[in-house]
Amino acid sequence: MSSSQTPGTPGSDHPDSLPGQDLWARSAAPESGPAAPAQPSGWERALLEKLAFASLNEQRSSRRWKLFWRFAWLLLGLALLWAILSKEVSTAAVSGPHTAVVDIKGEIADGADAGAEFVIAAMRSALEDQGAQALVLLINSPGGSPVQAGMINDEILRLKAIHQKPIYAVVEESCASAAYYIASAADEIFVDKASIVGSIGVLMDGFGFTGVMDKVGVERRLLTAGANKGFLDPFSPMSEKQRGYAEAMLGQIHQQFIDTVKRGRGDRLKETDETFSGLFWTGQQAIDMGLADKLGSLDYVAREIVKAEEVIDYTRRDNIAERLAKRFGAAIGGGAVQAVRGMAPAIH
Repeated sequence: MSSSQTPGTPGSDHPDSLPGQDLWARSAAPESGPAAPAQPSGWERALLEKLAFASLNEQRSSRRWKLFWRFAWLLLGLALLWAILSKEVSTAAVSGPHTAVVDIKGEIADGADAGAEFVIAAMRSALEDQGAQALVLLINSPGGSPVQAGMINDEILRLKAIHQKPIYAVVEESCASAAYYIASAADEIFVDKASIVGSIGVLMDGFGFTGVMDKVGVERRLLTAGANKGFLDPFSPMSEKQRGYAEAMLGQIHQQFIDTVKRGRGDRLKETDETFSGLFWTGQQAIDMGLADKLGSLDYVAREIVKAEEVIDYTRRDNIAERLAKRFGAAIGGGAVQAVRGMAPAIH
């Protein structure tokens, strides 16, 4: 009598009973159908993992930069808001007796700290303060724009008439050209004996390269509509008529300067042939010529002239937020200008 064996049990001849057979692998493999795709080898898998991690890192870095720039713009916006709100706070609050000071330092130009915009606003704030006994313009400038200086000069005369408070000019190192244009409107001008004062004149400077271009064989191609449109071009010759026109214009501005100084200094001015020649002098010489009144510093004027030793500075300057805003605006405006220039002829 032969005994039967159950398939799959030890000793059976059924294929499932082969020794070493991986039952898990057999059960996971498909019994029929197309063959499963081959699994990537070790180096291929490592490469795929590296690419995946690199992509993730790039996405994370991109998100970090986006957050950084959003945070930076938020800070800039808050700084601008703070700057605007700080300007809204009135500087004309009632205070004790003091001497108000406004700095006029550096180049006198549009947009500069010594430009009319900031200086005029500061002078108004100073004189509107009931505690301000007088205003001192603390000057250290080589000059600049006659337009900006003229605007400040006119405002000094207007403010003196409104507030009936004295305005003094105190010169540190230099008070030349447009700076003296401003100082001449003050009630008195105080200088150091070694200060540089004067330079009552006007100039227009530039270069001419026509001779050099002829020698190297370079031709200037300048197209204009208007016979004199390019007469200040450094690569084009200047005719005698054009030179005469420029000199007449400078002469007119110079005469405006002279009239302003004479009106401001009055009988104190001891005019000579050199007074309005564009020369400059030391502070002591300026006193002798009537261009200045006395030797004295800011502290001396506050203590001995104004009789209010406390000094409060009303100078207005661009803060960091305003400068960033102006640069950002200039960058955007510059891009727009370049785009327009690319589409239309230039008109300057």
